[in-house]
Amino acid sequence: MKKGFVFDLDGVITDTAKFHYIAWKELAESIGITFDEVFNETLKGISRMDSLDRILAHGNQENKFTPLEKEALAEKKNDNYVKSLEDLSENDLLPGVHDFLLKAREHQIPCAIASASKNAPMILEKLGVISFFGHIVDPDTLKKGKPDPEIFIKAAESIDIKPEDAIGFEDAQAGIEGIKKAGMYAVGISATETLIGADIQVASMTELDIELLVSSK
Repeated sequence: MKKGFVFDLDGVITDTAKFHYIAWKELAESIGITFDEVFNETLKGISRMDSLDRILAHGNQENKFTPLEKEALAEKKNDNYVKSLEDLSENDLLPGVHDFLLKAREHQIPCAIASASKNAPMILEKLGVISFFGHIVDPDTLKKGKPDPEIFIKAAESIDIKPEDAIGFEDAQAGIEGIKKAGMYAVGISATETLIGADIQVASMTELDIELLVSSK
């Protein structure tokens, strides 16, 4: 039976979380909202506009900005974030990722990206791994964000794989929930957080064996 892999990006392929944190912190504090690493954890795996809405609610400013002003705030954050990624390279791939993708190619297992990041194509290009992926889901085509399963279902279908024949890789709880709602096997990747509902959990991709993974699905 044909299998397929569906990957989140941040925290799975590379770790750009620190850059997101700095950019969101700068934006939040520029409009008088206190922002720390604890609150930043609540933004993991969700879209840019949903993140902004949470930040504004956190600072009791949810009704202060018009939709156009909110778009401008989100763009400002993204501009700062993208600037911070200028020096991103293959050296920023997380441990085991490149070897895992090579083995997936050897086994002719199609791969897709299911990330809330609109910058996914640019990031994968800088990391030197974009050629491994048959499709990158465009977040703008989605009606709902994670933990809704829509992005994972679209990712599987984009590489001609039934969701029940796909294996999803995530580092965030919202992502694991979305993978399971889609009917997929869930691989949790985190050394610090217990991902509830994951079928297996590892600290990094160096711990994964493709043959065992595919046979266990």
